[in-house]
Amino acid sequence: MSSSQGFRESNLFGAPIRNLGLTIGGTRLEPVIDEFRAELAQRGIKVVPRFHLSTEWGVPFGTVVIGIPFYLAHPDLTALHGEQVGHIEGFNRSDILRYLRHEMGHVMNYAYRLFDREAWVKLFGSITQPYREEYRPQPFSRRFVRHLPGWYAQKHPDEDWSETFAVWMTPGRDWRADYAQLPTALSKLEYCARTMAELGEPLVTATELDEDVSGIHYSLEQYYQDYAADSEAGAAGLDGDLRAIFDDLQENDGGSAHETRPAAELIRRHERQLMANVFRWTGHFPEKTRSLVRHLAKRAEALKQVYPREAEDEAVVAVTTLVSSLAMNFVHRGAYFPEAPPQPATEALTTEAAPQAVDAPPSPAADATEPPPTAAVEAPTAEPDESSEPPEAGEREELKRASR
Repeated sequence: MSSSQGFRESNLFGAPIRNLGLTIGGTRLEPVIDEFRAELAQRGIKVVPRFHLSTEWGVPFGTVVIGIPFYLAHPDLTALHGEQVGHIEGFNRSDILRYLRHEMGHVMNYAYRLFDREAWVKLFGSITQPYREEYRPQPFSRRFVRHLPGWYAQKHPDEDWSETFAVWMTPGRDWRADYAQLPTALSKLEYCARTMAELGEPLVTATELDEDVSGIHYSLEQYYQDYAADSEAGAAGLDGDLRAIFDDLQENDGGSAHETRPAAELIRRHERQLMANVFRWTGHFPEKTRSLVRHLAKRAEALKQVYPREAEDEAVVAVTTLVSSLAMNFVHRGAYFPEAPPQPATEALTTEAAPQAVDAPPSPAADATEPPPTAAVEAPTAEPDESSEPPEAGEREELKRASR
């Protein structure tokens, strides 16, 4: 396996993943996990998590097991994943640590059943709220911390807690200063700090594995079929916008005979950066951005769009702004070209997620500068259940893989 290309063309691409002999030991993951264990010891955390290779990052509900994507165990597999998906969750040492801290938040939640505590429910919401993969965040909300990209704390109460824990755990971070002007988020961090200081021995220590790499019977080829680019339906109708961008660049150049370059090549060259940054700031999933960007590149090629070489920076800014605007439409309206107007803000307030409805920040007035969320923000249909009852079987299945 000398390269991702060779790996893809080898017989191993069609072999069951369990036959690839992947382990954590002896890989770049081993020293990172050792570093993470040292962080846990420094924080005085008594829970001893179990690490294993799986299909994705995640913590099975009711366990202290952290699943790590198998493709991070071999550089060629990591490169292959980047080519196939365009987005790597754990692209370097610091990013792997970032995900480990988040997953450890789930471990702590389950090990001590923090979600049963009344104070936890009041701050974060009921863990029995529906767990939706397609969530619609409110960017820059002052009620949540920011750790993983895509405003991930807004996905579910369990994620809100795990993101809060991860910020608290990050070495060298002065979270009190960072969130001094965000009282609701700060109150969550202060709760986390108080709770961690008082915890004793864990109540739950289960280490059953879920989707361990040793039991994955399907192949890499089958695995990446699930990551096929989304349908481009819904992104049609952008020809006029592309013409407007590149015609303006030509006009701004004065129509001179300067060297021009194909717009499609420019768009394709920035695909990965667009995927990562648009997801970070809008919550528009990388795979959807990839599909959108590829559609734009295909249309720019068909329209023979070009731009002056000297105007490349302007072209990048224009394309980035277009993609970001479309992404925001999709996240908040469910379509790139929404027809229905948003509901009034007063109606939106009635559907806001329940955790915030019962949250009592130290200084409510300090949060008043944030605009109310739009009705597109997903919210549960019922108030949080504060009865402290554990999730039912179906709900446990939703939470089994606690993060993307």
